[in-house]
Amino acid sequence: MARLTAIGFDADDTLWENETRFRLTEERFRAMLAPHADADTVSRRLLETERRNLATYGFGVKGFTLSLIETAIEVTNGRVGSTEIGAILAEGRAMLEHPVELLPGAREAVERLSGRYRLILVTKGDLFDQERKLAASGLGDLFDAVEIVSDKTEGTYARVFARHADGPERAMMVGNSLRSDVLPALAVGAWGVHVPHDLTWEYERAEAPTDHPRFRAIASLEDLEPLLAEIG
Repeated sequence: MARLTAIGFDADDTLWENETRFRLTEERFRAMLAPHADADTVSRRLLETERRNLATYGFGVKGFTLSLIETAIEVTNGRVGSTEIGAILAEGRAMLEHPVELLPGAREAVERLSGRYRLILVTKGDLFDQERKLAASGLGDLFDAVEIVSDKTEGTYARVFARHADGPERAMMVGNSLRSDVLPALAVGAWGVHVPHDLTWEYERAEAPTDHPRFRAIASLEDLEPLLAEIG
């Protein structure tokens, strides 16, 4: 087996909190639209709108904010007012300005592995927001490369690990999303390590490939170093 030389890390909900902000904003959005629809209906309509808009707006807070506005217009049959639209825009701005909160063990894991492996940050979403969060995290200097991509596909990982590593077969991808971080990395021959987060966006859910020889699941990033020792 080829020796592992590079490790890719997801950012949102792997190194720092992200989904929590989306959930809190959605809760306030559901309360805003309570006179027009029940909470479950609002959430379902919002998810439908987000899925529909991904190809146009991509991932991230800005696309989410636009989907909130579109959903509000649809749920209220066009009766949503400028006050509500202004409140939604304010929520989006607050999300973009929210402080970065590192997850337990994130800094220690990256610090211990920096210099021993080539570390690559692979994150998707809005370029400006992701750059801001990386700078605020204080982790930027620990990575050998940073890739902010529009989506995470098999082609993404093949390209990233060819450019910054010794190919996928000598690389590992670590992240909280089975759909985005694990499955496409495994498909191109890399290791895929799932680090679950308490909150997972419905779009990112997938079945764990428990029978794949290069799939592993760990409880937290604190377990990453022992896993690396185990697989050699």
